[in-house]
Amino acid sequence: MFPIKDENPSSTTPVVNISLVLVNIAIFFCFFFYSVDYRTVIMNYGMVPMYILRGERLYTLFTSLFLHGGFIHLFGNMIYLYIFGDNVEDAFGHFRYLLFYLICGVAADFTHILSLTQMELTIPTIGASGAISGILGAYLILYPRARILTLVFYGWAFITAIPAIFFLGFWFLMQWLFAVFEVGGGVAYWAHIGGFVAGLILAPIFRRKKKSVETSYGI
Repeated sequence: MFPIKDENPSSTTPVVNISLVLVNIAIFFCFFFYSVDYRTVIMNYGMVPMYILRGERLYTLFTSLFLHGGFIHLFGNMIYLYIFGDNVEDAFGHFRYLLFYLICGVAADFTHILSLTQMELTIPTIGASGAISGILGAYLILYPRARILTLVFYGWAFITAIPAIFFLGFWFLMQWLFAVFEVGGGVAYWAHIGGFVAGLILAPIFRRKKKSVETSYGI
C-alpha cells in the first residue's frame, strides 16, 4: 500500500511541515550531487550509535534526520511527511509541531540503538523516517477515521480510500513483523517503531486544545 493523499484538509497553512520537506530535499540535492564524497558526509553527520553511547557527537541525533541514502529513500519519506504532517501541525501549532518532530526523531534513534548488537554500533543511521513515524502515530490518535487515498497492489493495482486506523495500523504491524523477523537488512525498523510509539504517547500532550479535530473533514 502506498498513500497518495488524505481526505483531511488542514485549517492552517503548514509552514513548518512544508519547510521540513523543502529543507530535506535541498540538503539531499546539495550533498548528494555536489559533495565530493557523500559517504564522508554520512559518517560526519549521520548518527553513529557508538559515539552517542560515549556522549560524543550528540548533534548527529538531529543532523541525521536530514540526510537520506538515495532518491527513493528521500521520496518515500517526503511523501509520508507531506501527506500526514500538515494535519498534525494543525493540531499542535507550528512551534510545538517542530519540537514534537525532533523529539520523535531522537526517540527513534535511541530505540534503534537499543536494538543493535555490539558489531552494529559503528554503522551510521540516516533518514527522517523515525521522526515521520512519530507523526504517523500522532495522526492515528488525532484522526483515526480520516480516509487515506491509497494505491493498493493486490494482484493488480487499484486506488481506494482506507480509514487511517487501518492504514496506519497495517503500516505499524508490518514494521513490527519486519523488525522481529529481521526482514530487509539495512532498514532501521525498530527506529520506526520507537518513533511511532513516541508519537502515540506525545500526541495528547502536544495537542493544543481539547476539541473534536475530526470535524474538519465532516466525520
